Amino acid sequence: MTMINIRLEKNFLQDIDNLVKTQNYQSRTELIRESLREKIEEKKLIEAVKKLRGSWKTKTSNEDYEKMKERIGKRIIKKFT
Repeated sequence: MTMINIRLEKNFLQDIDNLVKTQNYQSRTELIRESLREKIEEKKLIEAVKKLRGSWKTKTSNEDYEKMKERIGKRIIKKFT
């Protein structure tokens, strides 16, 4: 693994520490790593939906597209909670 350094505002770091305590993470690193994984997976799913949307014969409305994103988001949340 490669180590990186980041700078965070004090309030943001306090929010991270609160999540570590309340969500039973072992460390800040564990929380940040999991959060980054979730964000990357979310982006991959959105891109997959966009590709599928472009391949459909009938066009999907923006409202339908937003509903799909919401459903995908709920599935991601359910998977990781």
